[in-house]
Amino acid sequence: MIGHRGRNSAGFTLLELMIVVGIVAILAALAISGYGYAMVKSRRAAVEGCLQESAQFMERFYTTNLAYDETPAPDNEAVPDPQCSQDVTPYYKVDFAAGEPTPTTYKLEAVPTGKQKDSLCGTLAIDYKGIKTASGTGGVSACW
Repeated sequence: MIGHRGRNSAGFTLLELMIVVGIVAILAALAISGYGYAMVKSRRAAVEGCLQESAQFMERFYTTNLAYDETPAPDNEAVPDPQCSQDVTPYYKVDFAAGEPTPTTYKLEAVPTGKQKDSLCGTLAIDYKGIKTASGTGGVSACW
């Protein structure tokens, strides 16, 4: 037999096995980091929707009562509207910035909790004029 070296070659060597394990580990690391980024981004989109919904609620309340300051807090469970979905509440704290709103102004903010590590956007906010802000390194254009 040509090319036979006197041993059975029925299986993998340890070196071949370690190369395969290394490749699988690299692919898994890339997949896990990509998944984490996608989850942060999707939660951010959900909280943006929550802030928009809360701002709309504030405007409807103002239209009826001509004041913002009697509006219940966004996280008040006794109020059916606005409510952030259960997808948002474990990762962001949505509330009024600097306490309660005044009769003519308000600012809503979503502060990420420890589970939502988002240095790109940080705290997202929207005020009574519709001005959106983000405290992170990405700025408003990258976050809203």
